[in-house]
Amino acid sequence: MENHRLVKISKYLSKHLRHQPERIGIKISSGGWVAVDELLAACSNHSFPITYDELNKVVATNDKKRFSFDSTGKLIRANQGHSIDVDLHLQTQIPPDVLYHGTGANAVESILSTGICQMSRHHVHLSTDVATAKAVGKRHGIPVVFTVDAAGMYQDKFKFYCSDNGVWLVEQVPPEYLQKI
Repeated sequence: MENHRLVKISKYLSKHLRHQPERIGIKISSGGWVAVDELLAACSNHSFPITYDELNKVVATNDKKRFSFDSTGKLIRANQGHSIDVDLHLQTQIPPDVLYHGTGANAVESILSTGICQMSRHHVHLSTDVATAKAVGKRHGIPVVFTVDAAGMYQDKFKFYCSDNGVWLVEQVPPEYLQKI
């Protein structure tokens, strides 16, 4: 299967499972789930047919592990990054002492002033390693990485969650917990 096709499918799924399910007529249920059969039919009805094998391959091989199936394999969801109202039923967890956030150089001044805000998403996304944060930052221009004092935030009662694909989530990161690398 061609990699270009898998990337295109992943972007299509991200758009519709995280941001615009109504555009193809699907309803995201509690936990962010949608029936695989319903999703495949909706994609086909909107001139973007995806086979079950292609869907499986995208879920299994996506480098960011953006999607997952439930234990039955009959439901699928995006693991995080939603701009729509959805409760992924994630449990609070104790984060690693330090996490990382990657951004573009043009956002540094604002972040140092006001911290990292969730913007149109449900949470701020944090990485466990610098390389991942740097890769995220590259999507926004010249990458800049911040360390996040997650231990201090947790001690100060901020709630952290870890998505199915290992991305750490928090509602905000105030500037006093940040240090630019």
